[in-house]
Amino acid sequence: MSFLRLYGRVLAALGPERRLGWLLALLNTALALALFAEPILFGRIVDTLVRAQAADRTPGWGELIPQLGAWAGFGLFTILAGVLISLHADRLAHRRRLGIMSLYFEHVLQLPLGFHSEVHSGRLLKIMLQGADGLWGLWLAFFREHCAGMVALVVLLPVAVWVNWRLGLLLVVLLAIFAGFTFYVLNRTQHLQQNVERLQSDLAERSADALGNVAVIQSFTRIEAEVRGLRRTMEEVLAVQIPVLSWWAMVSIATRAATTLTILAIFLVGTALHLSGVASIGEIVTFVGFATMLVGRLDQLVAFCNTLVMDAPRLSEFFTVLDTVANVRDRPDAVPLGPVTGAVAFEDVSFSYDGKRTALADVSFRAAPGETIALVGPTGAGKSTALALLHRAFDPQSGRITIDGHDIRAVTLASLRRAIGVVFQEAMLFNRSIEENLRVGRPEATAEEVRVALERAQAAEFVARQSEGLATIVGERGRSLSGGERQRLAIARALLKDPPILILDEATSALDAGTEAKVQEALDEVMKGRTTFVIAHRLATIRNADRILLFEGGRIVEAGTFDELVRLGGRFAALARAQFMVGGPASGEAPPVET
Repeated sequence: MSFLRLYGRVLAALGPERRLGWLLALLNTALALALFAEPILFGRIVDTLVRAQAADRTPGWGELIPQLGAWAGFGLFTILAGVLISLHADRLAHRRRLGIMSLYFEHVLQLPLGFHSEVHSGRLLKIMLQGADGLWGLWLAFFREHCAGMVALVVLLPVAVWVNWRLGLLLVVLLAIFAGFTFYVLNRTQHLQQNVERLQSDLAERSADALGNVAVIQSFTRIEAEVRGLRRTMEEVLAVQIPVLSWWAMVSIATRAATTLTILAIFLVGTALHLSGVASIGEIVTFVGFATMLVGRLDQLVAFCNTLVMDAPRLSEFFTVLDTVANVRDRPDAVPLGPVTGAVAFEDVSFSYDGKRTALADVSFRAAPGETIALVGPTGAGKSTALALLHRAFDPQSGRITIDGHDIRAVTLASLRRAIGVVFQEAMLFNRSIEENLRVGRPEATAEEVRVALERAQAAEFVARQSEGLATIVGERGRSLSGGERQRLAIARALLKDPPILILDEATSALDAGTEAKVQEALDEVMKGRTTFVIAHRLATIRNADRILLFEGGRIVEAGTFDELVRLGGRFAALARAQFMVGGPASGEAPPVET
């Protein structure tokens, strides 16, 4: 993304603050024009005094008061305009910083799981914080300095040429030399800073990875190794960052040198022109003011370019994430899914994660309202993928999935997901209270409904043992709880949501045998009257399922009740023998089956 386009995106991101932004830009323009009055009026007052001295007379107040009054008026306007710009620019930048962070956060949460599986959460967090801070700094600098500075540079040169074209051309030449050097440095450092930002993102990822797996690091005594790895990345950052800093240090030195050289050149050339009778002393004084203004604006320009070079990669990352279009989203004509009875149908559904290896191939089955459908098969057979498509974590490449006859791609995502409750294999809890975690899917639930959900999930007893009961904070990802406790809360959360369609993805896998039996009994009761899909490796948990679908290689290879599949004597029967669910073959040896 080019610098001009990037800067345009930064200003366009003002969003609802755009109107105030235009007002501040107009006020900055007026301020920039008013600033020219000071050196021009100063020069004319000097010429008035010089002419009076040359005529051997004292200048009258009638000659000076209009010029002094105009000078005072412009001075008061610049003070008032500066105060107004500073106050409103600060408020605009801070409000919009929080607004753009909220927009980014909402957008990222809406992106599909496929995106989140490819981009580290630490990188996304770093992009949000640094991007929002970069935008805030550029908005603030634009309305405080850059806008007036850009207008001043555009207006300065024509005005200087109008006042005295010879001295004006001198300013043009000096500005061209300085601008050329600055843009040369820009080109040299732009690519280097992109490498810096890439390494900074790696640093964020590595840090988040280590903090998220601190138990593993301590258990395997990897503290020193992780610290060494982090320091190596830091050294790489410094190795790439230092050349960038060196180039901009040279620009900073050139800016200071330009101050002395520009004013010296104005005096030397101005004196020569005055001796030749083509420049007055007042014009020389005016151009010294122009030169001071020019140097000040150049200093701002350098600071702007430096900031933009440093922030450009992170801002590009920020806008890249914002521009990411979710491949799973509401159609323009999507309608809410009405009351759901729970009839689900897969019709020739095929899906691939990478476009090369098939995860599902022409899968078709139906689930009547209230049925319990179990999905079994080896790891990677397509069970979880099929149910991920049901709640639109992804969309199939061909075929369709319907609920009560409605293609799920034709209904709004929010209404679809309200109709489906999911208990994942890994309990996913927020670092919040137990009650907040339970109310995630149904904030309006009553205290009685929360209590019943906990009892049905066999979680009421351990919640009561917590120091603060429902108000107990469970820690990051629920780490203050045991695996079984986390899973029981996840089950209670789904029960409280009370969806017409329920997905249990190895929901009891983290429970001990005693607790699993209690939870399974509760789940059997809760599954009545709602369509339930169960992914299971332990066949004991699906013994009473209405229908069992055996997946292999992304296809359904066997389907029927438990007893029907055992009598069939195929793959499922071999799996049941391997888990001692039925008697073995005559040889007494069960064939090896991956589970």
